[in-house]
Amino acid sequence: MRIIGKLTGAFMVAAAMTLSAPAASSEAQPADSRLLDTIMALDWAAFDAFNHCSAPDKLRKHAEYFSQDVEFYHDTGGVTWSRQEMLANTEKYVCGKFRRELIPGSVTVYPIKDFGAIEMGSHRFCQFSSGNCDGLADFTIVWSKQGGDWKITRVLSYGHRSSK
Repeated sequence: MRIIGKLTGAFMVAAAMTLSAPAASSEAQPADSRLLDTIMALDWAAFDAFNHCSAPDKLRKHAEYFSQDVEFYHDTGGVTWSRQEMLANTEKYVCGKFRRELIPGSVTVYPIKDFGAIEMGSHRFCQFSSGNCDGLADFTIVWSKQGGDWKITRVLSYGHRSSK
């Protein structure tokens, strides 16, 4: 029931924003190169820590990229409502088992006025034990610029499929 309430609320906010947004004269424009470079550097740093999260200092570093109240929506794993819960799942199911590789050329970044950016792309997951990269998925990350720091506030990881 909590999920339905949150999704209904999110839909209502999105609908209200759509109705109140000024008409665009052209299609949405991807981020300028400076914002794209910033988000790509953040993505690389966050997932470099993720890829080495079996080391406690790297897991702590990975955690720093997420807001305390991050929401993580995973099509096969479910939803987590906090950084603590998300990190517990990462430690249990990922650390020392998988690494994430960004699919080159798949990322698009869109600015969010007075807030941050949306990053969308595809990535694959490779097993440390065998080296096999047999999992592919799409993702959307919402980045918020809070003071001088960027934090991940929402993650959607979906379309998980075999890459073979």
